[in-house]
Amino acid sequence: MVHTHRMHAAEPRFDRQLSKILEHATEVFCEKGYEGASMRDLSRATGMSLAGMYHYFGSKERLLYLIQKHTFSTILERLRARLKDAATAEQGIRQFIHSHLQYFLDHQQAMKVLSHEDEALNGALGREIAGIKREYYQICRELLNRYKKEKGLEFDSRTAVLSLFGMMNWIYTWYNPRLDGSADHLAEQMERIFFRGISGDAPNRAKSRMKHHAGRDVEATARRGEIVLAQGGTPERN
Repeated sequence: MVHTHRMHAAEPRFDRQLSKILEHATEVFCEKGYEGASMRDLSRATGMSLAGMYHYFGSKERLLYLIQKHTFSTILERLRARLKDAATAEQGIRQFIHSHLQYFLDHQQAMKVLSHEDEALNGALGREIAGIKREYYQICRELLNRYKKEKGLEFDSRTAVLSLFGMMNWIYTWYNPRLDGSADHLAEQMERIFFRGISGDAPNRAKSRMKHHAGRDVEATARRGEIVLAQGGTPERN
């Protein structure tokens, strides 16, 4: 019983230490890239001896795997908590966007590493991470399928999901907090762009305006023809 108590007491300390190591490893991968980083670089950044790094992690691939697993699992867990309060598919999609952007802006280096080193993991480690990512993707796709039914819309859910991820995942290349604001503000802007895109409101309004202008042009042409004919000429010659 005492042994169990000691194990439980040690777990939080171990988790904090591991979290710190992963944080420093993320900084190295972000700066040097996965291919450019060495175990010696990781050892220097984390403060752990090179022998200790090999003993506890074995390779830099294992560290990248732990970074990706921790990041994707945390994002997934936070999303599920948020979706409990979503009564409609639209609310769920908004929660999805906000949750993703909030985590992204709070952990920009980790998200940059995930975006750049998407295919660096192989074998069982890569398959495990791919499974978590598929689950995350599938949640978003199911929300969009529900949204289509609720709104009576027609669009390709796969294209919409991947376009949304493309819009969210690459903001680290241009995000400026002074110009682009908080996660709340950014999420609101992206939601507006995304929903208008998949609902087709903007194209419909554009078509309506084109029809309106075309109608006015036809009407004006007809009036000109009437005037010409009334004057005894032909539209072609006049």
